[in-house]
Amino acid sequence: MAELATIARPYAEALFKTSGSDLGGTSAWLDELAAIASNVQLQQYAGNPSVTSAQTFDVVTGVAKTALPEAAKNFLRAVIDNGRISVLPEIANQFRSLKNAKSGTSDAVVFSAFALEAQALADLSATLEKRFGKKLNIKVELEPDLIGGVRVVVGDEVLDTSVKARLEQMKVALVS
Repeated sequence: MAELATIARPYAEALFKTSGSDLGGTSAWLDELAAIASNVQLQQYAGNPSVTSAQTFDVVTGVAKTALPEAAKNFLRAVIDNGRISVLPEIANQFRSLKNAKSGTSDAVVFSAFALEAQALADLSATLEKRFGKKLNIKVELEPDLIGGVRVVVGDEVLDTSVKARLEQMKVALVS
């Protein structure tokens, strides 16, 4: 993983510097390209020696749901020409980190056993922002194994208030 991060850093920093004030727009198309590039079959296709960079470019742009701006196409060409399509997801992660650092926010993933209603999510968001002391970009993922409650991941911090975690704590207490 350290190697991918090392390879991705110059791409993410260059893209961040050239994006200027359109960080949101750049982030949107970069996330879409990263999702496409994370496909194992696409990586195998791009890694095939008989496939040209132009063919890989055509496949990726053909799969993209939105029309890519010229800057996105140029960036994608550079990444493909240098054989770094598999690094695109890490480039997107590092770009998002740079964007968050500039805006003073952090990404947060809320794992919940059930879908959260809008008001419950708003209340949870306000509580978490107060707890972590910064604005959070919250993404909710369903994880039925939690039984109830939520597990929140912000950077390298985890706040686990799920029923599953509480049952594990009781199990450890009873066994010891």
